[in-house]
Amino acid sequence: MYTTQHIHEGFPMSRFLLSCFLLALLATTAHAQEKTKILLIGKDRDHPYGTHEYMTDCTLLATCLKQTPDIEPIVSNGWPKNADALKDVKAIVLYTRNGGNVLFDPFNKDIAEKLLKRGVGLTAIHWSTGAEGQLGEQWLDALGGWFSTKFSKLNTTTTKLKQVNPKHPICRGWEEYELRDEFYLELKFKEKATPIVQVELNQKTHTVAWTYERPDAKGRSFGCVLGHFHDNFGERRFRQMLVNGILWTAHREVPAMGAPVAIKAKDLELPPKK
Repeated sequence: MYTTQHIHEGFPMSRFLLSCFLLALLATTAHAQEKTKILLIGKDRDHPYGTHEYMTDCTLLATCLKQTPDIEPIVSNGWPKNADALKDVKAIVLYTRNGGNVLFDPFNKDIAEKLLKRGVGLTAIHWSTGAEGQLGEQWLDALGGWFSTKFSKLNTTTTKLKQVNPKHPICRGWEEYELRDEFYLELKFKEKATPIVQVELNQKTHTVAWTYERPDAKGRSFGCVLGHFHDNFGERRFRQMLVNGILWTAHREVPAMGAPVAIKAKDLELPPKK
């Protein structure tokens, strides 16, 4: 039996206590390094009040993400000017106008490409699934799907969201339901993009949420064309799908019952109209 007397005789108490302190410090540091940093990029409202509420809804998603242990979400209005926001980031979430043009803007392109090659996760919500101009094909390679006003269509209606593969981690904790949204239709997809959610409109099946495992660096991408109306973020099943998807891109295990996404009424409050 190892007693205090043995410690005194073979190992001075002061050195023993110092060793314990250093071990505890190392354990704390290791735990801190396990944090999964997720950057959510929004922007100021560019549509009528109650739609495209990018910053409010990015903050709401961050509130949900914090409920999963060791997740560190950061919300930025536009591409972060402080490089520290991108340090050790594990996933990027875009909820803004034409995400492809934001990610591959000439000022951001080099760092963005390095992040993607490193395997950083990528999520694009609603208009962020879009890209215009010459960046479209590069955006398609990054996200696996591409919305463009040149070849896609819009349909604002209420319809049922159908899970293509209910066993996929993104589908955990929520069931099929009806949602009113502005649906983007007729997107372009990479051959290996995997449909996650589909809708039936105009007697045709449309993919409105998908995953794509990028072949270059084991990076995961998740695209979802939904999210036009701010009120939809008040729907638990909608939040659960998005948060599950974000965690999946960050290579985090999604709980069997889905990620926790509890919110309060105050989280849905919008800033005043300008």
